[in-house]
Amino acid sequence: MRTLTWLIFGALTLTQAQAATVMYTAMMDGKSEVPAVETSGSGSGQLIFDPATKEGRWLVSWQGLSGPATAAHVHCGAEAGANAGVALNLGDASSGKASGTGKFTDAQFSDLEAGKCYINVHTEKNKGGEIRGQIKKTNF
Repeated sequence: MRTLTWLIFGALTLTQAQAATVMYTAMMDGKSEVPAVETSGSGSGQLIFDPATKEGRWLVSWQGLSGPATAAHVHCGAEAGANAGVALNLGDASSGKASGTGKFTDAQFSDLEAGKCYINVHTEKNKGGEIRGQIKKTNF
């Protein structure tokens, strides 16, 4: 079912925006957190942005966390192994998934293109983040 959701999300987005958009993905786990977190949690995210407007949409999901997610964000300004501030709040994190739309600043979009943004999901037990994944441009 999750794969079908991703396919529908991607098809709808590509139909609406056509070739002007760029897709990015992230695979999240506790080992990627800084510092690393021991967890069975995992997740994935798909983000699609228009480079001209810096506007985008996302669909992020996760499972197996130590408890309910308390927040989910995109952070920009750090490569893997370093931490950075919040760039986008991904929305209500309580359901195990988040979707929405938003806009990056020019600097944040430059960080996204340079691989210096990541998705981070927080829990009560792991307030700094339980799972994390660096966002990477997806080539079709």
